[in-house]
Amino acid sequence: MSASLSRSTKRVAVLAIALSSALVAAGCTSNDPATTPAASTQQASNAASDNDAPGKKVVIGFSGPAADHGWLAAVNNSALAEAKKYSDVELKSAEGTNDASLQISQIETFINDKVDAIVLLPTDGAALTEVATKAMQAGIPVINVDREFSSPFAARATILGDNYGMGVSAGTYACKIVKDKNLTNPVIAEIAGIDALPLTQDRSKGFADALKACNQTVDNRVAAEFTVESGEKQASNLLQAAPKIDVLWNHDDDQGVGVMAALDQANRHEMAFIGGAGSANAMRWIQEGKMEATVIYPPTQAADGIKLARLIAQNKGLSDLVQVEVPNRVVLNAPVVTKENVEQYLPLGFES
Repeated sequence: MSASLSRSTKRVAVLAIALSSALVAAGCTSNDPATTPAASTQQASNAASDNDAPGKKVVIGFSGPAADHGWLAAVNNSALAEAKKYSDVELKSAEGTNDASLQISQIETFINDKVDAIVLLPTDGAALTEVATKAMQAGIPVINVDREFSSPFAARATILGDNYGMGVSAGTYACKIVKDKNLTNPVIAEIAGIDALPLTQDRSKGFADALKACNQTVDNRVAAEFTVESGEKQASNLLQAAPKIDVLWNHDDDQGVGVMAALDQANRHEMAFIGGAGSANAMRWIQEGKMEATVIYPPTQAADGIKLARLIAQNKGLSDLVQVEVPNRVVLNAPVVTKENVEQYLPLGFES
């Protein structure tokens, strides 16, 4: 993605910083569904300094993916919306594309225009590494979003979701369900994304590792392709193979639309259904009781990139850190959304 097409890293020490004002408002700094009243009532800005006050005018170039997936569209929209919040930011947004050659051309245009910073969610991290390095050598800081470059010299800062952490969050919640329902010999199923992608492998590994804590394993597993059609097809195959399922984790809420269609068609709603990514329709299903939970893979990563690009171009740091400069690597949290906290996260949900 999107989330589904990103290049994930193994779980590192997670710097769970709610960089965007929307994330702060939603209290995205904890995996715990219960949040304190203070956390849920914070205002849009949480800056402890005047970082949000207008400063030096900066021009930021943004290049993102083609919006052919709900999560990807949300990535692009969040970046555009964030830039509009600042009177000192001029955003030059390139047309979303899945063509690496076109995206390279877009970055070269930004370099020729001498923008102050570039926010880039690459179609392919390796393919965009050379041109990103060229921008850095030209003195233009690059903020790499979601899909990593193959060289540390290609970016001033990198913002990532936590794919392994998604699996851990889903598996930990699955263990909670097993315990709360006092299930013996539960049947746990998994509908993954594209198995060839490192991000899918990381999500599955995190899920399996977390299940070990309650002595469980995945009993039935299929892999889809992050699309509605593939989700429905693979879910139908899974349901035929498993006459009873207690817990089902689906990696991606866009393909989850197809999964839900298969569940409805087969009248199979006996299981606790856990999703992934954090779509608005998944959160509405949680409210309606049709879905147990979903695990967030933040679509605000590019918006966070805009905020960091502005700070870096203005020679500012993060006001809530002692360190005077913006970190060079930020891995966002993967919280679980349930009926208890869905109202807080729903404003961040994207439409599939």
